[in-house]
Amino acid sequence: MKDDNTRLVYSTETGRIKEEKAAPQREKGDGIVRIQRQTKGRKGKGVCLVTGLDLDDAQLKLVAAELKKVCGCGGAVKDGVIEIQGDMRDKIKAHLEKKGHTVKLAGG
Repeated sequence: MKDDNTRLVYSTETGRIKEEKAAPQREKGDGIVRIQRQTKGRKGKGVCLVTGLDLDDAQLKLVAAELKKVCGCGGAVKDGVIEIQGDMRDKIKAHLEKKGHTVKLAGG
């Protein structure tokens, strides 16, 4: 039987010992960038979700910043998904296609 209470949490020499957690790995996409409009859980406010970009977080934030400038609105990066406020699917699609990505409009 395995004893789960053997993990060291405090040492008088170093203080509290923090458990190192590995960053969760995102699954690789199929090379197609999908743009989806979503209002669920946002009190009726629509956002465009951009998924399928196989980039690390730093590069994803740079792409998000470009898209926010192109659309003239706010946005964020959450869990590897770029959220752009408002219904800006056409502007986002045009910009990403200009950058050389394959883009599909997903959902309704």
